Amino acid sequence: MILHTEILGEGEPIIFLHTGLQTGMTDFVEQREYFQASYKVILPDLRGHGKSKTNDISNFYVDSSDDLLETLNYFGVDSAHVVGCSIGALVGLFFAKRYPDKVKTLTLSGIMPKKPKNWSEIQEQSFQKQALLLENDNMKNYFNQLHGDSWPEFIHMAKNEDSYPFEEAANLAELEMHILFMVGEGNIHETIGAIYYPQTNEQVHVSIIPFASHLVHSEQPHIYNEILNHFLTNAYK
Repeated sequence: MILHTEILGEGEPIIFLHTGLQTGMTDFVEQREYFQASYKVILPDLRGHGKSKTNDISNFYVDSSDDLLETLNYFGVDSAHVVGCSIGALVGLFFAKRYPDKVKTLTLSGIMPKKPKNWSEIQEQSFQKQALLLENDNMKNYFNQLHGDSWPEFIHMAKNEDSYPFEEAANLAELEMHILFMVGEGNIHETIGAIYYPQTNEQVHVSIIPFASHLVHSEQPHIYNEILNHFLTNAYK
């Protein structure tokens, strides 16, 4: 499917892939303001989010990578810098593996390279927290307006212990483009990647950002933007 997409600015294309239950225009807000002066900023709504409406999320990451290919082809974008956080980072990773010629550079945050020993407990706690949204009428109305009525499927998907693609997230070895892994110091399961990923691929650059956790791009946007800009400027040198 062709994803609903907003495009801002001119220059080399850079795609920002949003986190779960967000959209292209509600996430990476500080980044689009920062980068649209020098880049063509591409902001898609991933499938089942925002105006990219579908109830089919059974094979979310593979289908989303195909969606992204179809969307870039529709807009005549031959290749782009791909930036994502959380599920957006996982979509970007799947996309880079399936369509590497389409990816100039890849920037990832908010992902875990290895399955924690207490994953079942982490998964259950995360589900219980997200499930509270289903009991809050104000939040339900907000997300219904933002996404339509299919958004609870993402909460139920997260309940499945096997829904996180650890096998894919662990393997960056096959990728040949320059990769930036940014991680907040506050998430111990994600910071493991700062040591693990460079050992598997010499093209991986790492930045550990203080006073941040899962959502480094919104928790420390100024630091994030400066590091990402430096990476994009120097990746080919």
